[in-house]
Amino acid sequence: MSRNFQEVRRLALRGSLLAAVGLAALGAQPALAQKDYPAKPVRLVVGFAAGGPTDVVARAFADHAGKALGQPFVVDNKPGANTIVAAQAVAGAPADGYTLLFGATNHSMIPALYQGRVKFDVVRSFRPLCTVASSPTVLVVGPGMPARSLQEYMDQARSRPGSVTAGTAGMGSSGHFATEMFARAKGLKLNHVPYKGAAPVVTDLMGGQLDSSFATLGSVLPQVRSGKLTALAVASPKRASLLPQVPTFAEAGGGDYSADVWYGVLAPAGIPDGVAQALERVAVEFAKSASAADKLHGLGMDAESSCGSAFAQRVASEAASYAQIARELNLKAD
Repeated sequence: MSRNFQEVRRLALRGSLLAAVGLAALGAQPALAQKDYPAKPVRLVVGFAAGGPTDVVARAFADHAGKALGQPFVVDNKPGANTIVAAQAVAGAPADGYTLLFGATNHSMIPALYQGRVKFDVVRSFRPLCTVASSPTVLVVGPGMPARSLQEYMDQARSRPGSVTAGTAGMGSSGHFATEMFARAKGLKLNHVPYKGAAPVVTDLMGGQLDSSFATLGSVLPQVRSGKLTALAVASPKRASLLPQVPTFAEAGGGDYSADVWYGVLAPAGIPDGVAQALERVAVEFAKSASAADKLHGLGMDAESSCGSAFAQRVASEAASYAQIARELNLKAD
C-alpha cells in the first residue's frame, strides 16, 4: 500500500469522523437548547395596552413561566393597528425563544382586515405554541328584545329581516365576525351596529336602544348574572363553566356554530423544537393551575391548552374564514 494512499485513507476516515460528530451535534441541538433555555430574560410582547384582558392573562402567564423556568418573562406592551405593531415586532425577531407574542383571536383577523398591507404572514411567520385561555362568545339580548330563547331570536330576525339590531365593539371586531358568521350560517339578515368599544354596547342593550349582541362573556357576565341582560346561547362546543345554565348554540337549535376567543403564546417561525417544547410544557402547566383558573374566571374566561399542530391549524382555519367574510363584506381596516 503506497504512502499516498494511506494518507488519503487517513484523511477520509478523519473527515467521516468529523462529519459524524457534526451530525450528532446537530441532532443534540434541540435537547441542548431545551436544557439551557432560558439563559436570560424572555420578552413577551402584547398587542394591547396594559390593563386589558389580554394583558392581564399575559402577565399571569409571565409570572408563572418566570418561576417555572428560572428567568424573568417581561411583558412588553406594544398596542397599535389592531395588534399589527406587536405581531410585526415578533415576526422580525430572532427565532431563539427570547421574543414571544402573547396574542388573541385578533391575530387571525389581520389578513382579513389588512389584506396584503402587512410585512408578515400570520400563519407562516409564526409557530403557534399553546393557547392558555378562552372566552366564549355569548348572544345576549336586552329588555327591548322580547326573545327569551335562541329559536325565538331567529324567528324574530326572520320575520323582520334587517330590523333586529346586533351591536359590536366595532367594524372588524371579533364580535362583528361572530355576528356575520352566525347570520350567514342561519340565513339571517341582522342590522349590525358598530360601537367604539364594548362598554357602550352594554349600556345601550340595558337601556333598550339595542336588541342584541354577540359579545365576549367577560364583557357581559355581571349584567347577565344580575338579570339586566339575558344570555340566549353560548357559542362554544360546551357550556361555559361560569354560565352553566345557558345552552350552547347546538343545544339551542343554532347548529354547529362556535366563536370562542382564544389567548395564547406564539413564537417566530423557526424556533428550536426543544425550546418550543419547554414553553408548551409551561403553558399547559399554567392552564392547569388553580391560580390561573381563579384569575381567568374573574375575567369571564376558562383555562384551555391547545398546543402545537392543533393550535396552528386553528389559526390557519380562522384566518381563511375571516378573510372570506371580509371579502364578501368588502371590509377593510383604515
